[in-house]
Amino acid sequence: MSQPSAVLFDELGPRARRRVNVLTAVVAALLAVVVVLAVVRLARNGQFAGELWAPLLDPTTEEFPLVWARLLRGLLTTLWVAAVAVTASLLVGVALAVARLSLGRYSRLPVVGVVELLRGLPVVVTILLVSVALPVVGLDTSDNWYLVVGLTLYNCVVISEIVRAGVVAVPRGQVEAGSAIGLRPGQVMRSIQLPQAFRSMLPAIVSQLVVILKDTALGAVVLNGTTELTREARRLANTLDDLLQMLVVIGVIYVVLNLLLGRIAVLVERRLSRSSSTAAAVAQGEESVRP
Repeated sequence: MSQPSAVLFDELGPRARRRVNVLTAVVAALLAVVVVLAVVRLARNGQFAGELWAPLLDPTTEEFPLVWARLLRGLLTTLWVAAVAVTASLLVGVALAVARLSLGRYSRLPVVGVVELLRGLPVVVTILLVSVALPVVGLDTSDNWYLVVGLTLYNCVVISEIVRAGVVAVPRGQVEAGSAIGLRPGQVMRSIQLPQAFRSMLPAIVSQLVVILKDTALGAVVLNGTTELTREARRLANTLDDLLQMLVVIGVIYVVLNLLLGRIAVLVERRLSRSSSTAAAVAQGEESVRP
């Protein structure tokens, strides 16, 4: 049996594979050289000196518990900001998607306008606008809340488009089947379309949740009063004069958080797939035993 042809490109031949392997080896060697040169340059500048890393890695130093207490406080604030922004973005995003799909051609224009406006603004500009606009209208609160609102406004429209694409991808026959058994449009949306949309769009939704977690670090750039992880690290680095070391440590923390979030998403996706397979097997068994 012949092998199926590739859709986007033809399968590489022996000569092309050799060229790819050679280019890969060359690029890897160049990257290794760059890394070695960077390490040598940092060593010459004293960036590997023990006194710079001791407050972060040596529990016997006086600064170690104080530094990690501040970093832990910043980490908890980051997780709180991310959790609130994720929850609000999901709720508002789903509401926007349902409204855009349910309203008429002209009545949904305000929703479309809001989505396109917020989607076109950079997230940094959105956070800055929130921090300036909310005090003007009398909602003067902490910078952490400005960060939450800014992240929510930016990401809710992205999530709404992801959910809308998932709903549109649901086969039309299932919607018609739901209507045929007497379900109202709202019930069809809640019981048939949204569950399948979430299941099919879960990887894209999780990717956006990771983006929200990483974007909390923007609070250290555009807001002075935040207490999230990056801002706390910057304050500590200014005191201890170890900015590079502090950034390396919080970079590792962010990577670990994102890996954990991705792992949780994989487990949820497997659980949903297993539930779908079980439900399909039960339905098939019921069909087989009917006379």
